[in-house]
Amino acid sequence: MQGALAQNAALLDAVRSGMATLPQVDCAVCVPFPYLFQAQQKLAGSNVKWGAQDVHQLDKGAYTGEVSGGMLRDFACSYVIVGHSERRAYYGESSHLVAEKFLAAQQSGLIPILCVGETLEQREGGVTEAVVAEQLDAVIKLGGVQVLRNAVVAYEPVWAIGTGKTATSDQAQAVHAFIRQRVAAQDGQIASGLCILYGGSVKANNAAELFAMPDIDGGLIGGASLVADEFLAICRAGVRA
Repeated sequence: MQGALAQNAALLDAVRSGMATLPQVDCAVCVPFPYLFQAQQKLAGSNVKWGAQDVHQLDKGAYTGEVSGGMLRDFACSYVIVGHSERRAYYGESSHLVAEKFLAAQQSGLIPILCVGETLEQREGGVTEAVVAEQLDAVIKLGGVQVLRNAVVAYEPVWAIGTGKTATSDQAQAVHAFIRQRVAAQDGQIASGLCILYGGSVKANNAAELFAMPDIDGGLIGGASLVADEFLAICRAGVRA
């Protein structure tokens, strides 16, 4: 829940300009619902795509305050985040509900960014892989492994989001490899082509090391995305990696 029109305008202009020099980098910004029109106006015709931070699991109905995938497509969105840890924690979203949102996004022509990850208690309890597997398997169970052909998975250890703590590159790589191997057990081709992002206090000073890992394909950037220079430095780190 960040942003304001004037602040957004400066940020989007800077990102658009900076990303024009990085045509080889895939980049998208996912903004709060009220700013989708502004993002569309600012980024149309650039190499930066845009999307939203959540979507309802149904296409229409009497669900006051909710936003459907079709509504997002009206603003030419390409992506939508589903299952962010804050949605799971604060709004009680189950893995099944997240899976429903994932499929609804695809049915509306959007690319879902599926967030998975464990809390600090779960990591210390040695159940990281079990937690991530349950969150990932819910989508596969509902739609089949083929739904991952046109999707992104983002591993975001909850204990590293906005805390300044970051999983080491080896810790992050281990979970990314687990995700890819779990998908590969059902379809190797889908697994090899799956884009898996790391999210959790990614900054310019740690991005290159993270992105150099074999199964980390990029970042789901949180607070650092609110500072254009920092965000663009992270994007450039992806090129070097």
